[in-house]
Amino acid sequence: MSHFINKLQLQAELNRCLQCKTQPCMNACPVSCNPREFIAFARANAWNDAVHTITRNNPMGLTCGLICPDKFCMAACTRARIDFPINIPKIQAAILHSHRQASDALTCAEPNGQKIAIIGAGPAGMAAASRLVRAGFQIDIFEARKEIGGALNMIPDERLPHDIIEEDWKFIMIPDRIRLHLNAKIDDPNALCDAFDAIIVATGEPNCTPLNIPGEELSTSYMDYLYDPQKFKTSGNVAIIGGGNVAADCAMTAISLGAASVEMFIRRGLSDMKISRKDFLELLEKHIQLNGMTSPVRIEKTQDHLTLWVRKNHFIDNKWSPLEDTTHQLPYFDLVIRAIGSRADQKKDDSPRVIYAGDCKTGGSTIVEAISSGLSAAGTLIATLLHS
Repeated sequence: MSHFINKLQLQAELNRCLQCKTQPCMNACPVSCNPREFIAFARANAWNDAVHTITRNNPMGLTCGLICPDKFCMAACTRARIDFPINIPKIQAAILHSHRQASDALTCAEPNGQKIAIIGAGPAGMAAASRLVRAGFQIDIFEARKEIGGALNMIPDERLPHDIIEEDWKFIMIPDRIRLHLNAKIDDPNALCDAFDAIIVATGEPNCTPLNIPGEELSTSYMDYLYDPQKFKTSGNVAIIGGGNVAADCAMTAISLGAASVEMFIRRGLSDMKISRKDFLELLEKHIQLNGMTSPVRIEKTQDHLTLWVRKNHFIDNKWSPLEDTTHQLPYFDLVIRAIGSRADQKKDDSPRVIYAGDCKTGGSTIVEAISSGLSAAGTLIATLLHS
């Protein structure tokens, strides 16, 4: 299955653009990427100009093009009020995939003699590195895991193969200006202060939100599961606690690995699920059971299976509350995955030389919002260190 639209689809989408003077798509983009401009260049077969327009504001345009949600540029697209929105992210991905060349790698200012450490090689850290290296800084990136990408590596290959992330990284990475240290966990940013002029912390949200129910230790966190799904592969029944994007990814992964059945347990109503319409329909197409207004109560080990006790909820007095006398047991699961969210490390350094970016600063966000945060953090350092 190709992750990219073909040439005919690309041309059809390009031709649908109305070239709106008000540019609602750009105004809705967290990094102010300009679809009107790169679509105009693509229509004129000026592919190099289209590539430069995309990468000018988005150093991870290929990755973004595959997984950026439809709530930004597509939601703002004027065509949405006529028939249906232009698939701007897919256009962006197709342009970069087919037309980006080695010469499109970042160009850098002369070295300014200052060194920046970035902790975390996810989208925020990668974006910060791209802006800082352009400004002449020497960059060292410290990544706790064995590969770049951060939380992007939890996205199933069906949606985002890791080599797509590597492809974007290839155009950011300047060997004599950026040094990448993998398997290099930094617990205290202050440990780097003597060696660097400033530090950007972009570690995401590495802590899975607990269920706070008895028997929780019998469940698996969505992070452990999505980072290494083969380790937890089962042909049995799988329960997913949660109704967001990572919960949906867990469900789709479990089905693709051969689970007999997958059930999702969502505290609120199905209409409150924070996933795209496309993802919602895909869950239904895969016959994943969606149990809305349902919360876990406890988990028990019973012979060869896990028993999940759940209760129903209702919405009353403007809040979700347990519905009395609705607790019941489901004694047939082989794997229970908790996927109700994550949180950043609580401790923050108050040193003016330490800046936070991405999910560890703003909470859970989309890839393009994390990129925006990383670019903003880099801009703050450039203003402080070069122009103060």
